Amino acid sequence: MSPEQVLAQFKASGVQTCFHDRHIAPQIFAGLNGANWRLSGYEARDGYKALRKILSEGLTPEQVIAEVKASALRGRGGAGFPTGLKWSFMPRQFPGQKYLVCNSDEGEPGTCKDRDILLYNPHIVIEGMIIAAYVMGATAGYNYIHGEIFEAYERFESALDEARTAGYLGHRILGSDFSFQLHATHGFGAYICGEETALLESLEGKRGNPRFKPPFPASFGLYGRPTTINNTETFAAVPWIIRNGARAYLEAGKPNNGGSKIFSVSGDVELPGNYEIPLGTPFPKLLELAGGVRKGRRLKAVIPGGASSPVLPAAAMLELTMDFDALAKAGSMLGSAAVIVIDDSRNMVESLKRLSYFYMHESCGQCTPCREGSGWLWRVVDRIHGGRGKPSDVSLLNSVADGIQGRTICALGDSAAVPVRAMIKHFRDEFEELIPRDPPR
Repeated sequence: MSPEQVLAQFKASGVQTCFHDRHIAPQIFAGLNGANWRLSGYEARDGYKALRKILSEGLTPEQVIAEVKASALRGRGGAGFPTGLKWSFMPRQFPGQKYLVCNSDEGEPGTCKDRDILLYNPHIVIEGMIIAAYVMGATAGYNYIHGEIFEAYERFESALDEARTAGYLGHRILGSDFSFQLHATHGFGAYICGEETALLESLEGKRGNPRFKPPFPASFGLYGRPTTINNTETFAAVPWIIRNGARAYLEAGKPNNGGSKIFSVSGDVELPGNYEIPLGTPFPKLLELAGGVRKGRRLKAVIPGGASSPVLPAAAMLELTMDFDALAKAGSMLGSAAVIVIDDSRNMVESLKRLSYFYMHESCGQCTPCREGSGWLWRVVDRIHGGRGKPSDVSLLNSVADGIQGRTICALGDSAAVPVRAMIKHFRDEFEELIPRDPPR
């Protein structure tokens, strides 16, 4: 099925797509429709003007980095690390090859923003990567695309061909002394490859197991060379910043949270989909854009940043703004910005059972606490959900989560443990209600 056919089905079903006109001040999806993904459509939206500005005006890498820092652009993949600061870590004067990598391995449950960027605005990612390569002195780059979104991979390849033909990619870009080659790589659908060092291992043709850090990719990355890795949406934000200025981008969001952000809203809402809104927008406004809670039911809880972020009860969410700092202060995180809405018909133990099964299935098995602990989490939650739980099981879940969190090479162990602890913290009564008073021996 083509992307256009999928889009038609979405429209017919009432599901909201990325470029719906109810979005507030979009910077990535502005003016898009299903046919505007090609180079001609992108150029009509001022595409590649940022790159031309840098090369024609002779802006130095230091000037570009300063602009990105001033914009308060933070990584859009989950960690929220300041992008300009990360770019400054690349040792530009280091002799030999340096690499740039885009992390499009979008596998977090509930997250579906990056695939839509690649489908409907691939050139904005390409331009952002070219600018980043110029800044960091990289001459080769890769976009690692999740294995289950092959249409996005094919479309990105088509966009790369257009960019090469137009002189935006390759040798001596737009007649300058700057050269950069960019390639797309199709992953295999492993969630663990969203972790940056596991992604690098996969790019090198090996099993996608995370590496120990340090050394960090900026000093020892792809093929042992200095490498910078950013998320798809992060690169997509860069051209707008260069065209319009850091101040305009910062003012579109809030202090320390510059610009717009794409939120993937799913679960118990009338209009699930991707919504691009300014950072700092109140959660009730985002919920309103998504049509409100389905069938007029009552909001019970929200997982605000993808399956690995701690759940928050309705009362807390309705007071929050959607930005990195506000969610962190509330005890959760913005993460991948997958907003999973849960209404009052849902049983939280069943929801946790589904999440725990996912992390058990996706653990790479390299670290014993994650490999064994994620399986125990699922089995104990399954036991409680099935009415076979023991009075000590709730405490056991917290104990197993404690034994995983902070004891693994990468953050997948934490991702398995954190939802368990948060569910028990806010909805302990639902676990205890399912445990028989006199459990069978």
